[in-house]
Amino acid sequence: MIDEILAETEQHMTTALQALQRDLSGIRTGRAVTSILDGVRISYYGTPTPLNQVATVSAPETRLLVIKPYENRIIGDIEKAIRADASLGLNPSNDGHIIRLPIPELTGERRIELTKVARHRAEEGRVAVRHARRDGLDLIDEAQKEGEVSEDEARGGHERMELLTSDFVKRIDAIIKSKESEILEV
Repeated sequence: MIDEILAETEQHMTTALQALQRDLSGIRTGRAVTSILDGVRISYYGTPTPLNQVATVSAPETRLLVIKPYENRIIGDIEKAIRADASLGLNPSNDGHIIRLPIPELTGERRIELTKVARHRAEEGRVAVRHARRDGLDLIDEAQKEGEVSEDEARGGHERMELLTSDFVKRIDAIIKSKESEILEV
């Protein structure tokens, strides 16, 4: 019973960790990384569609992204969507067939802002892990109350839950430390 609760809680924590990594991949680091455009949506036949489903995105140089739409008629929509996403702060240009997206050098002030954003997202990840822990501990307590597990098993489950939580918090700390150094790297 305890093992099932721990496995379920670990799954929730893993999901929170993956969400954090996905969020952090969208933060610009001063290098051309195609994942910064993952959040951009294009109105394609009236449906908001992810950019990577209507175009090929590549990074041929360290400071340049190239977007090749599958249909040339949507090139203006793609440009407009990129400009509209203020968090990117990018200025696309097109030649009628492809969109070039130069990635400007980050200023020191902007780097500090981005590290704050990354830290905030990491804290959200920690909160999600703690919520999963709380839910798991509640399930253990409920199982003990219903007589499905003994008091000793419940206490052991609580200890294992704390170890699991601390492991995930350490992983989040390592991820955010790596992302901060990536952002601050000149």
